[in-house]
Amino acid sequence: MKIRYLHSMVRVRDLAATQDFFRLLGLEETRRIDSEEGRFSLIFMAPPGQEECPVELTWNWDGDDGLPSDSRHFGHLAYEVEDIYAMCQHLMTNGVTINRPPRDGRMAFVRSPDNISIELLQMGAALPPAEPWQSMENSGHW
Repeated sequence: MKIRYLHSMVRVRDLAATQDFFRLLGLEETRRIDSEEGRFSLIFMAPPGQEECPVELTWNWDGDDGLPSDSRHFGHLAYEVEDIYAMCQHLMTNGVTINRPPRDGRMAFVRSPDNISIELLQMGAALPPAEPWQSMENSGHW
């Protein structure tokens, strides 16, 4: 029996802020469904050239009072990046907190505006440890 990854769905409270966050990671909107009858939008975002690996952002137009306070319905989304230090610097420059810095040159964690935990992994071998990452402390949760 074959199985194929389709997407990860996350509910979001602030659609614009969440889309901006995923754009900072390099994702682009690949598909959108707006349901007037159901009063919701489904926005699919994926890395360029990897449209088969989207995250589905589900936004209820009238709010979502049933959402837990930390909005975490699963562990995390994981993305492999070409240069983990450059990506973390780009995110920090744009106001994103690096919750678990890439001290090992391999792995970092950040959170979206809806507290979705994002794991960033270095493509291939870990980069050599470097400052400021090596001595940076953890911040908050991931």
